[in-house]
Amino acid sequence: MVTVSTLAALAVDGLAFGATLALLGVGITLVYGLGEVLNLAIGAFAVIAAILASLMASNGIPLPVAILGGLLAVGVFGLIVDRTLLSLVYRSKGEERILLGIFTTLGLTVLLEGVMVNYVSSQYSLKLGLSPIDLGTTVVTGVSVASIIIAGVILAVLFLFLNRTFLGKAARTIFQDERGAQLVGIDPRKIRTLVFVLSAIVAGLAGILAASRSNVSVASSFEFTTFALIVSIVGGVRSLVGAVVAGLLLGLVNQMANFFIGSYFATIILFGSAVIFLLFRPEVMSS
Repeated sequence: MVTVSTLAALAVDGLAFGATLALLGVGITLVYGLGEVLNLAIGAFAVIAAILASLMASNGIPLPVAILGGLLAVGVFGLIVDRTLLSLVYRSKGEERILLGIFTTLGLTVLLEGVMVNYVSSQYSLKLGLSPIDLGTTVVTGVSVASIIIAGVILAVLFLFLNRTFLGKAARTIFQDERGAQLVGIDPRKIRTLVFVLSAIVAGLAGILAASRSNVSVASSFEFTTFALIVSIVGGVRSLVGAVVAGLLLGLVNQMANFFIGSYFATIILFGSAVIFLLFRPEVMSS
């Protein structure tokens, strides 16, 4: 018999997984909404950050420093990718840019996975050392609660950046009217670089949070990218709020389905839920 406390614990775990999905979806949405580039390498960014943080932590580096190191490394890598490969992509426009972006980032993913398979073949994880939290009627894992809090803080900071800072408002202006942004002196290319680096760091954090709850391997790259695409499409592709809402909802659906019917059918239900959300998506998610 499933009790209320069991459902509550499942909900917390589902929200923790959903918070990771939300970060991945936001990473996709930021880049596509600003530059019409569908970054299919986002899963690789998440895996790189998780593996580097795990390697540093296992070699005696304090966990906070290891996490920051992993995020910094993936941010620098994102900068390199943006200033090289994406510079070629941004020279095109419209559907040609979208298609070129897909093939470019997909090719980058294949290259990165091929390199990582040769040098990092085992699974990696991060032990946060957090004890379970007793809520009276139920006990939830400290890692899940920490994942929700960390993702929530990062997403709140990101939204504040986009809505309250000059650079954030410049990015939103380009979202809405690139020609108008250029007329008032905003350089879209520089803003796109900033946003791509931010999206890489956000994806890296998603990978690190995933590694804190379970093992992450090179093969996780494809899974992360798939989840990111599902969340961003369900959320509206250009809507950050939609990506967050979709991520949390799909996380809950996946966790409940995984508990009641098993992981295989949970994946099928996740895709089915995505289709249903697309058909009956609330206006807040599509705007």
